[in-house]
Amino acid sequence: MGLPRKSLISLEATPYYHCVSRCVRRAFLCGRDERSGRCFEHRRQWIEDRLLELAKVFALDICVYAVMSNHYHVVLHINAAQAEAWTLREVVDRWHQLCKGSPLSQRFTRNETLNPAELARLEEVATEWHARLMDISWFMRMLNDSIARHANREDGCTGRFWEGRFKSQALLDERALAACMAYVDLNPIRAKMAETPETSDHTSIQRRISAAQDGRQPQHLFPFAGNPRKPMPVGLPFQLQDYLELVDWSGRYLREDKRGAINEQLPLILERLQIDPLHWLYLNRNFESRFKSLVGAAHLVRSACEQLGKRWSHGIRDCERYLSSPITS
Repeated sequence: MGLPRKSLISLEATPYYHCVSRCVRRAFLCGRDERSGRCFEHRRQWIEDRLLELAKVFALDICVYAVMSNHYHVVLHINAAQAEAWTLREVVDRWHQLCKGSPLSQRFTRNETLNPAELARLEEVATEWHARLMDISWFMRMLNDSIARHANREDGCTGRFWEGRFKSQALLDERALAACMAYVDLNPIRAKMAETPETSDHTSIQRRISAAQDGRQPQHLFPFAGNPRKPMPVGLPFQLQDYLELVDWSGRYLREDKRGAINEQLPLILERLQIDPLHWLYLNRNFESRFKSLVGAAHLVRSACEQLGKRWSHGIRDCERYLSSPITS
């Protein structure tokens, strides 16, 4: 039996999470159904648009995403600092972009005067909304429900469109984060849907490369803030150029399926992260299948298990082998 998401997500352990949702009943998220001849490619845009729209409402940043034929990947960053700075009005306004709210909240947004008891009740309800607006489960619910309703209307049917729950992996350190991000960005290349990252439609890597060519970071995606330092700006702990070179290098090996010697011209980020290039390529092919709920250096996985009340974590041996440097293992 799967564990509830609240037992797998802990801000004390990490703000970064990899989520995957898959379709059921041979449903197509996008692509072409060879049996019926119908094309569902337009549904990829539904997902991409909804992802970016929700990112503007929730205190959740999108690090990477990739929309595939019957599933999608997204790595999310919980932005607790952003949520803490919201006023009552901001919380209510954001929630109203998702739901109707309550009669009290509707009156509040119309600037009608609330008596102390009414205001106290609204603040109580808004506290719950505030928590939901930085909750990954609520984000995925709002995303998947709207896509399912839209797809069912188009298919002229009812019932489930997605599997029962989304899959979640906590990314506990820089190695796990970089490996997972590259794994997601390279999904279309592994699936032979694209030849290069820049031609991978409906992916974050294509959006980032297009923006980088104009010397900017793309809107609505969590920015790259550079290598860790103090004080550390808000953003991904990598240099954008380093990451793009890493994805390009990794994609060439995945596409060519080489099994021989590794090119000496390795991306410098691998050295900084202390990841063996052979291990890196293994991670790029097997990240989702080899690791379950917690991913990172073995000592961080054990620490997260204690915080979450788990006795052990599936895949910890692979964490020891592929994601733990001699210093930390």
